[in-house]
Formats: sequence, C-alpha cells, structure tokens
Amino acid sequence: MMHIHENSKVTLHFALRLEDGQEVDSNFEKSPAVLSIGDGNLPEGFEKHLLGLSAGDKRTVRVPPEDAFGQVNPSNRQKFKAAQFAQAGQVEPGTVVSFQDASGSELPGVITEIAGEEVVVDFNHPLAGKHLDFEVEIISVEAASNGH
Repeated sequence: MMHIHENSKVTLHFALRLEDGQEVDSNFEKSPAVLSIGDGNLPEGFEKHLLGLSAGDKRTVRVPPEDAFGQVNPSNRQKFKAAQFAQAGQVEPGTVVSFQDASGSELPGVITEIAGEEVVVDFNHPLAGKHLDFEVEIISVEAASNGH
C-alpha cells in the first residue's frame, strides 16, 4: 500500500473546523479534492499531517496558528478616513472591502471598527490566530507523475 510522501498525488475529503466545532470548509458532501503534496495548494502545516497516511486512513488533528494561517499581525489593522468609504454606501463592522496593494493585487480586508471619522480595516486572514481542527479521509494515493 502506498503512503503519502513529498510529491504524492492525493485524493481526499477534508473538513476544517474552529475549536468550537464551527465548520469553516468541508468537501465531505462534495467531490473529493485532488492535490500533490508540495504543490502549494495546502499550507505546509497541514501537509505535514498527511505524510505517512495511506488510502482509507481517517484522522483529525489540531493545527496551531503558526502551521495554519499565521498569528494575527497588529500592523495589518489599518485606519482610514470614513470619507474614503462614502461611495461604498452601507459601511458597518463585518463588511468586507477590497483594496489594491502596490503591485495591483486585490487585498481584501474586514471593517472591524468605526469610530467617528475613522474606519479600522483588518487585513489579517480571517483564520489568523486560530487553532483549527483538520479532519481528513484519504481516498487514494498515487506516485507523483513525472510530467507524463
């Protein structure tokens, strides 16, 4: 039986839950995901928990923030003048807004606070700072295809 290692092609079902059991993402009710270990589709901190597993294995692991989406970075919370959001219409905490960074890439942020003429936008990943329960069921494991 083949075990998962670097570059393995893996077909799996997964679920991601917060510590309180709230589901963030899952494909158990859908088609399984197919990925290659090390291709960047899955953060390294999640991949390392798959190594050594084989088809039919099921496992749930608690993944700390540093292996998942990082710790909350206070410098990713920025203040803007409320006037900058005037065209946006309804602006309230929880609203997702999108900015462009210096390279022109889209940078989503969440409005966390409105204080008078200031709006605080948090650009941290929504799952930053959170411990996540990562549940997997391995459907199949194949050797990496070497370009053929």
